[in-house]
Amino acid sequence: MKIKIVTIIGARPQIIKAAALSRAIRKEFRDQIEEVIVHTGQHYDENMSDVFFDELEIPKPNYNLGVGSASHGVQTARMIEGIEEILVNERPDYIVLYGDTNSTLAGAVAASKLHVPIAHIEAGLRSFNKSMPEEINRILCDHCSTLLFSPTKTGFDNLVKEGFNPNAKAPFHADNPCIYHCGDVMYDNSRYFARIAEAKSTVLADNNLSQNNFILSTIHRDNNTDQPERLNSIFRALIRISRLSYKQIVLPLHPRTAKLLSQNLEPEVYETVSGNNVILLIPPASFLDMIVLEKNASMVITDSGGVQKEAYFFEKPCIILRSETEWKEIVEVGAAIITNADEEGIISAWKSFQHNDNLKFTPIFGNGKAAGFICGELLGERVKKV
Repeated sequence: MKIKIVTIIGARPQIIKAAALSRAIRKEFRDQIEEVIVHTGQHYDENMSDVFFDELEIPKPNYNLGVGSASHGVQTARMIEGIEEILVNERPDYIVLYGDTNSTLAGAVAASKLHVPIAHIEAGLRSFNKSMPEEINRILCDHCSTLLFSPTKTGFDNLVKEGFNPNAKAPFHADNPCIYHCGDVMYDNSRYFARIAEAKSTVLADNNLSQNNFILSTIHRDNNTDQPERLNSIFRALIRISRLSYKQIVLPLHPRTAKLLSQNLEPEVYETVSGNNVILLIPPASFLDMIVLEKNASMVITDSGGVQKEAYFFEKPCIILRSETEWKEIVEVGAAIITNADEEGIISAWKSFQHNDNLKFTPIFGNGKAAGFICGELLGERVKKV
């Protein structure tokens, strides 16, 4: 039996996650699964998409909706319209959705109205903070889905708490979904691309960096970049940590952060950040460059959910510049500390890691074969077609 899936991607993290599934299809399921890739254009510029397709060996999209930036409502509405038309024309067996972006939400709405079974990869993640647009998107997508693939046991348990039946029997459909704890496709990717990245990336040499002699930081969330008090608190802490540790802070600049540094940082802080090499500001890093930076940093300080997790993959302590995390397991085992944007809290977390040489990195995220498992389940003849 050969099935057709429509994969929806729209933001950089989704392109990266989709690489794992596309690779599994190409290597193991070429004769059984036909993949149609739809790029919504939610985040579309050459550095944020085309480069990644080439770098991650992903087939070029069959469709590009080119929706571009807009308000949540306008952007999502345009995507729903475009995805609906594609689903009507392609008549897939499944739509595959990743994560929690507006592209995820649009795909869920369009598919559910047409009764196309939804497979949601990264199901069950919860920050328990509904002021985050991502939290709304992931909850709504989960509750429209037929097959829900959670990367962690905590995600699986969240779904059970929300009423999903862990013992559901086939045939599966939106009213009788099947939930899985399958491992993380990003762990698949990190294992696969680590050697390629070391061979191809020149980011260390280009910036005169050496192993364990720098700290990696990323800051992009709007509640950090757009609020001067929070942004100043974070950067004051980074400056202090660099001076206390005698290590450079390497900060690949997200476009939002780059735009707001001069506007929202206090003059003295901005001068320190931009006027010397205490903090090394570099352009947005490619996926392969980020792998090399994460693998060679001594520590990671971030507000990114994905970077928190990748720090764990490479066994690096992580300071989380948010009030919560979807990846609470890494906090529970002591490999990450949540500090929010509190200067003293960030310094305290850094000191805590300096005095802890016995961090444990237990296998939380599977065995690196999540994508193959997902493909196998998509092929199972257990889903009720409406």
